[in-house]
Amino acid sequence: QVQLVESGGGLVQAGGSLRLSCAASGRTFSSYFMGWFRQAPGKEREFVAAITRYGGSTYYADSVKGRFTISRDNAKNTGYLQMDSLKPEDTAVYYCAARTSYSSNYYSEHAFGSWGQGTQVTVSS
Repeated sequence: QVQLVESGGGLVQAGGSLRLSCAASGRTFSSYFMGWFRQAPGKEREFVAAITRYGGSTYYADSVKGRFTISRDNAKNTGYLQMDSLKPEDTAVYYCAARTSYSSNYYSEHAFGSWGQGTQVTVSS
């Protein structure tokens, strides 16, 4: 089992940027397919982005495509979510997640077995 810890959240004005980090420990990070999800108050957790084990393929929700970039540094056991052109509707708790293989259901939270505790992102208008 891998342990995940997110960091980098905070308060930012609309149009600004944040970079979230997801530090992994417990097993070789490159063994894991990684994703980012978010949950706004009163809403269900939703898919944001995902990346294959060595970064060869990335996937994005339509709502963030062109504004967010997912990446990873396996040597540092860390995944990242660069968020640019932030909007108030991006306000949510952001979670990183991992699974040991690619899944065609990567957009579903049920496809992931390991989760971090989340980091709050607040975008003011």
